[in-house]
Formats: sequence, structure tokens, C-alpha cells
Amino acid sequence: MRSSTPVFTTPASSERELSCDCYTSKEGEEQLKHKLASTVGSNTLTFIKYKEEFKRQMNFTGMIYSDFPTLASTLPYFHISDEYRIFSPEGLHLIVCVHGLDGNSADLRLIKTYLELGLPGANLEFLMSERNQQGDTFSDFETMTDKLVGEILYHVEACGLNPTKISFIGHSLGNIIIRSAITRPQMKHLLPKLHTFLSLSGPHLGTLYNNSGLVNMGMWFMQKWKKSGSLLQLALRDTSDVRQSFLYRLSQRSNLHHFRNVLLCGSSQDRYVPLHSARIELCKAAVKDTSSQGAAYREMVHNIVYPIINKPEVTFVRYDVHHSLPNTANSLIGRAAHIAVLDSELFIEKFLVVTGLKYFR
Repeated sequence: MRSSTPVFTTPASSERELSCDCYTSKEGEEQLKHKLASTVGSNTLTFIKYKEEFKRQMNFTGMIYSDFPTLASTLPYFHISDEYRIFSPEGLHLIVCVHGLDGNSADLRLIKTYLELGLPGANLEFLMSERNQQGDTFSDFETMTDKLVGEILYHVEACGLNPTKISFIGHSLGNIIIRSAITRPQMKHLLPKLHTFLSLSGPHLGTLYNNSGLVNMGMWFMQKWKKSGSLLQLALRDTSDVRQSFLYRLSQRSNLHHFRNVLLCGSSQDRYVPLHSARIELCKAAVKDTSSQGAAYREMVHNIVYPIINKPEVTFVRYDVHHSLPNTANSLIGRAAHIAVLDSELFIEKFLVVTGLKYFR
């Protein structure tokens, strides 16, 4: 039997207390806004309003850092003294950092700094690769791979290290050297220890389908001037048959699936390394290309990505990074975004503290 008693009653002698659901639409909106503003603050409410408006205008379906309820690290910097790192129950974590074209061992210093700050108490050992510094990065990838493999093995042996985890962080073409290094037989005994691969603007698929004619012309000129083997290999022009090129053959023996975490960072603002190459994904131009080059490109994507997604225990994340850059010549040609992943403290701290650090635990 349905009761005739009203669902909501307001005693005449008491103060008016109604649920927000009982207000008229106009009164309810005003009361709800007032209640939210008094609870979270008017500034926070305004921020949320404009953030959602921004997402709507950009048709953005992803998440930005303020959407995360918790951070990857909640410990304050310097929470644990460095002298206690050696007692970490998780053992030694060796992190190898490899710079890009015409770079040096200090290029990834901010990444190193914020990893140490964000993971207090973790026993981290960094190898900032220096065997391929400066002009050496214009040589071919086979030569640079030999140097990196030798450097890693020497460092482990000379320092008497027995790491339980080994992670790699690369910038630009340094990522290609890393991928090539872990395919070498000398590194086979270290494969079970591979933990995280963080790629920052890495040209994993070369520089094909780059829509910046200015950069393409500059790369061509640089390759001719420096007689660079690496730039020729990145353009997949080191052989007449694209399927015999260095990058294609490297994709056939890809070992990225041995990592527990594979993180790929790219930026559409970066004109040096195409976004699809940095994120190892197809692009419209490659899909429409009916030539042997287009077919080979699609095969490269499959060769690298399929073994990763075929292992459910591997975490595979692609990031599309947008930087707040000034209107300068470097921004115009895409160089500013390419190096922002190295020298932007805002990006590095936000990326690591919000999401990146958890992959290095």
C-alpha cells in the first residue's frame, strides 16, 4: 500500500532544512554553488570550471595532472638521508641515462636529480653515459652501440655492482642506442633485470613522414656536412632496400618487451622527432602510403609494439606532452619542445611526481 505521507516535511517550529535535491532548479543551483564554494574555496571552483571548459574546447579525452587524486610520490624531498639508501630492501637499482645527438653526459641531470629527490631511501645508482659525447653521435649506430655496451659492462664490473633492477632513460637518438644495446649477446645476462624504459622524444621509427620541410632540409644538410651515419640511418636511407636498413632490422629483434614498464614521451610541438615516431604508432601519411616504404613502416610498428602488448605483465604507456613555450625561433622550428624534456624543471618535476616515479620503484 502506498503511503500518503509526504516524502519531505518541514515542521513549522523548526528551521528550514532541505536536501539540495528538494530545491527548485534555480534555488538549488545557487545554493549548491554557495555550498561548494564554502567547502572547496571559490578559487578551486573557478579553476575546475575553466579546466572543464578547456577540455571541452580542445575535445580532450585524456587526463591532466590535476585530475589525479594522488601523486606517484607523497614523500617530501630529503625525507630520508642518502646514507640510508644502501639499506634499501629492494636492492640496487641501476639507471642508465643516454643523451641524444651532439649531447653530453649532463643532458639528463635534471631527470637524475628529481628521481633522487622523489624516491628518498631508494638505492639508486646512475650511469650518465659519456662514451658517445659531442661529435661521436654523428657516427653510425653500430659504433655507438659498441661504446655504450662496453661502458655499461665496465661500470658494473669496475664498481662491483649487483643490481636487482636496471632501467634506461634516453633522449632523442640515445633511445635507438639503448634499444640496439639490449639486443647484443653481451647484454643477455642482464635482460631479466630490465625494469623501466623511459623514452624522451626518441625517433624509434626514424624521421619518415616529418611534416616540417625546414627541419628535413636542415637534417639533410647536417648529414652531408658531418657525413653522419646516424642521420642517414634515421632517414632509412642507409641502404637501397628499406627492409635492410638499420632501423628496420632493429625492429625485427626488438627487446623492449623484456622491460616491465615502457614509457614513450613525444610532443606534437617537436619538429625534430615526429610524434608518431616518438610514440611508435601509425600516422595518416604512413597508412595512405602504398609504396614499399609505407609497408615497411607499418611492419616496423608491428614488430616493436606487438611483443609488448602480447605480454600483459608489461605496462605500456604513451604520453603526448604539450609545453608552454615562448614565441621564438627555436619554438618555430620545433627545437624548443625537443629539448624541453631536458631543461624544463616544470615538466620534469610534474611528470615524475605525478606519474613517472611509480615506474622506478
